[in-house]
Amino acid sequence: MSPFLGTLCRANRPPTFQRLTGGPAAHYGACVTVVKVGAATDVGRHRSLNEDALFAGQVLFVVADGMGGHAAGDVASRLTVEVFKSADLGEPSVEDIRRAVAVANDAVVGHATAHPESRGMGCTLAGACVVKSGGLPHWAVFNLGDSRVYAMAEGRLQQLTTDHSEVQELVAAGSITHAEARTHPMRHVITRAVGEIPPALLDLVLVPALSGQRLLVTTDGLTSEIGDDEIAAVLRDTTEPQVATELLIDRALRAGGRDNITVVVVDVIEIDDPATVRSSKTVPRGLIERETVS
Repeated sequence: MSPFLGTLCRANRPPTFQRLTGGPAAHYGACVTVVKVGAATDVGRHRSLNEDALFAGQVLFVVADGMGGHAAGDVASRLTVEVFKSADLGEPSVEDIRRAVAVANDAVVGHATAHPESRGMGCTLAGACVVKSGGLPHWAVFNLGDSRVYAMAEGRLQQLTTDHSEVQELVAAGSITHAEARTHPMRHVITRAVGEIPPALLDLVLVPALSGQRLLVTTDGLTSEIGDDEIAAVLRDTTEPQVATELLIDRALRAGGRDNITVVVVDVIEIDDPATVRSSKTVPRGLIERETVS
């Protein structure tokens, strides 16, 4: 992939929008997974520093949202993403992902230890990586914190990750609704992150990789501004992943843009593996099967 850095100018605001585009063919063992990617990040309307970071590789797609502000949240997200770049090489496995998370946690903790002024730094993490399970390509979907991964199936949006946050625990307990969670005063309190001692428990699920699939990997700068219905409409109605990425960020900015916004849209163009094609026929079209990996 040969990403490039560009700008998208908007009226009455500086051109802070960064974008990465590409359409790499990821050669993966006996099969070929061809994906087309759109990726972008924006500082938002109220922040002077972008603490988000992203990596859009050939089989691995990651976003990280730095926490701490003065406590070097931007350093935490950058360190984390740098670790994952090396995991994009070869044929990554679930073990490689877990190892990368552990290394990233050590890097963030190590930096905070060496720089006392940065103690308390950390970041959320969300990503998707093509791995093989049972000889077939799957997405290993993982997260720490409230950055998310979604998938589109038959025009319906499905959240594949579960937020690690105070408000999600309240939603799970039935104390508040999903709508109330978006404006709840505790909505920014994260219960798991990269940079913890001891390391936080990573959530990881396996999702069959299917031709025609679309994934969204994003920080909460998007999901705290616009709801799932609006996100789904953009992903459903916009063919090009880069255009969808830019539209989503623009919607979040128009809704307030109170945080940094980072979005990666991945389209699975083709999976060239007869076994995969056969197995995909058994996957429910309205709901994507998930297998939790302990």
